[in-house]
Amino acid sequence: MNANTPPAALHLVLGDEELLMDRAVASIVGQIRSTQQPGEDLPVTKLRAGDASAPELAELLSPSLFAEDRVVVLEAAAEAGKDAMAIVVDAAADPPAGAVLIVMHSGGGRAKALVGSLQKSGAVTHECVKLTKTSERVDFVKREFTAAQVRVSGDVVDAIVESVGSELRELAAACSQLIADTGGKVDVAAVRRYYSGKAEVSGFDVADKAVAGDRPGALEALRWAQHRGVPHVLLADALADAVRTIALVGSAGRGDPFRMAGELGMPPWKIKKAQGQARTWNGRSIAEALQIVAQLNADVKGQAADFDYAVEHAVSVVAELGSR
Repeated sequence: MNANTPPAALHLVLGDEELLMDRAVASIVGQIRSTQQPGEDLPVTKLRAGDASAPELAELLSPSLFAEDRVVVLEAAAEAGKDAMAIVVDAAADPPAGAVLIVMHSGGGRAKALVGSLQKSGAVTHECVKLTKTSERVDFVKREFTAAQVRVSGDVVDAIVESVGSELRELAAACSQLIADTGGKVDVAAVRRYYSGKAEVSGFDVADKAVAGDRPGALEALRWAQHRGVPHVLLADALADAVRTIALVGSAGRGDPFRMAGELGMPPWKIKKAQGQARTWNGRSIAEALQIVAQLNADVKGQAADFDYAVEHAVSVVAELGSR
């Protein structure tokens, strides 16, 4: 590297909170670029462990003749096979000159032992565990505003978490939008104006839990959304979108979300999330779920006698299909 103190050659991005993991990788790459001369190129190669062959990994992680600066990001390392894991461990023990290896690992999976091996090799660990508690999401929102140098009250933070839901990307986007649209003067009235009754937010929260097979969580979120007066049509649309996304991503096969984005017409983060959700689904269960959301669409547009029951039944059935 071109700085007096070169960046660490080995990083372990550990956890299952996708936004935090993506930000950690971006931060590492940014730090490396800050050590380079203006205009100097920094190739960044991303590949998924389960899709990478041992020869492909070996070539990427082998020493370069000219020791050019480069970054290799190994995604979903928990899925790595025995041969791939051995290559990563060897490269971590003696990183090739000029290369920085970033390993993204959930902490579990068949390659769970890789975590310990990388840490023994001195990997800089970036903790990115999923934020499951409301208090953790509150702290996350506070950090978003602090990073943007915007001061907000605790009531504003609570209102955002209550209105937007549990998805960190949605929370981060809400903070950015509120800051941009209010000139940094964010109050509770602005939050309510933008997000009160926003079914595409709370509806997606319900849908995400349903397709993940979390029936109790999905029904709890649904009751919360119904209590807030979220329109049945938008709840149905969110559930249909989640099911259709899994069907589309599942039929496309496993691959690099960044490469698949153009073909599927959706952002990489959405493809990556759907790939994780699709693991509990198969052709038959997806077909059943597609029928359920199609019927729900007709129900909420006039066919059903009880809209609340129609939505609850569909969410319940989809969640059961997603848990098989």
